[in-house]
Amino acid sequence: MRTLFYLLIAMVLFQCKHIDKKATKNNRKQPNIVFILVDDQRNDVLSCAGHPIIQTPNIDLLAENGVRFTKAYVTSSICAASRASILTSLYENKHEYTFGKPPLKMEFSTNTYPYLLRKSGYNTGFVGKFGVKLEKQDSILNEMFDYFKPSPKNAPHFVTLPDGTKRHSAEIWGDEAITFLNNQSTEKPFCLSISFNAVHAVDNNLLPGNAGHYPYPESAAHLYDNVEIPQPRLSDPQIYENHPVFLKNSLNRERYFWRWDTKEKYQTNMKAYYRMISGYDNVVKRVNNALKENGFDKNTVIIFSADNGYYMGDRGFAGKWSHYDESLRVPLIIYDPRNPQKEKHTISNSIVLNIDIPYTILDYAGISPPETYQGQSILSLLNNESEHLWRKDFICEHRMNHPDIPKYVGVHGNRFVYANYYEQNPPYEYFHDLKTDPDQLINLVDSSDYKETVQNMRMTCEKLIE
Repeated sequence: MRTLFYLLIAMVLFQCKHIDKKATKNNRKQPNIVFILVDDQRNDVLSCAGHPIIQTPNIDLLAENGVRFTKAYVTSSICAASRASILTSLYENKHEYTFGKPPLKMEFSTNTYPYLLRKSGYNTGFVGKFGVKLEKQDSILNEMFDYFKPSPKNAPHFVTLPDGTKRHSAEIWGDEAITFLNNQSTEKPFCLSISFNAVHAVDNNLLPGNAGHYPYPESAAHLYDNVEIPQPRLSDPQIYENHPVFLKNSLNRERYFWRWDTKEKYQTNMKAYYRMISGYDNVVKRVNNALKENGFDKNTVIIFSADNGYYMGDRGFAGKWSHYDESLRVPLIIYDPRNPQKEKHTISNSIVLNIDIPYTILDYAGISPPETYQGQSILSLLNNESEHLWRKDFICEHRMNHPDIPKYVGVHGNRFVYANYYEQNPPYEYFHDLKTDPDQLINLVDSSDYKETVQNMRMTCEKLIE
């Protein structure tokens, strides 16, 4: 009887503690949110990720005081499809938007994170590269954003100002972001999306020149002058030669000869690429200072990520678009100044995706996501609410119609990666074991040791797509 009494007391105390904790969480003031998105940058090109050369002190500061995810991926490695996924929390095969496709359907636009935030009382702003065409674009953008300053058509890195001078786009988006912040009130929460054109190349610049294919701002021009950039880690010519013909002749290879195939071009373009990264990092500092000056720094969550990875000469490739980690893996950092000190400078090795970002933004704002969302809330993972239910794999795909970019669909897990380039005749499959081959250099699809696992991955791929 006494044992039962103590058991009942313990249960009551546990319930009270749980209710108090939940009530505290639900009653927290809605945070402001700043979402920073960069273009064409894979996960390891940050100094906080261990890169020996790149200088990104302001992004590093976010990681030092927040959570950095080592296994963040995009589900489609191309900016149009990825940005549509980031808006809608949907896979490409669901929202069906990429280059050459009709505009994103209205039913998806009205479920985007800025649309739902604004309907729920947030002030919403967007500056920079939007990258997605929408049905009834003008009217729906007015419903999504209070402040919308998109980059000019074709996304130039230098913009000619009314007085005839030129300014780097990263710095202009910094100016626009600060203008938005200076006009916000502490009485109403806001969400500002800053989308840099950097670090995208000027693709039609076929001559390397002094600046290369990556026009950088003057503020970063002095960096990396006396640095010899090492050759890509996966630069052995045999790595390229081991690919099937359709990949060897793809756009990834064509663009390799634009900027990476000679020592001179490689050094010029890598230094310019690094300078562009350091250039937007300087803008992040300006945005952080504006948050402090306006009294928002104690209640503003900052999320930093990229729209896809980048080869930079690895495997004899340029660009992205395919199933390897250099293409799919991106940086992701979440900084919440409200978190206690013990939760800062955290590293997470869970698989997180670009489609998780809109779900997470809504969760921070206390807004229930649409049932259509295919991502998950990273906030629930950080709060240890769903760790046992968290994904172990995800769909990766590229479905754009382009004669030199092979389509594929696959499944990427913590250990195994499966990809099916389904339009080849016959379809060409890849299977990698990341435990024994973390660089994905060996295709084990025909190995008798993995026959059952490969078949399971095929079935998993079909099931996840359905």
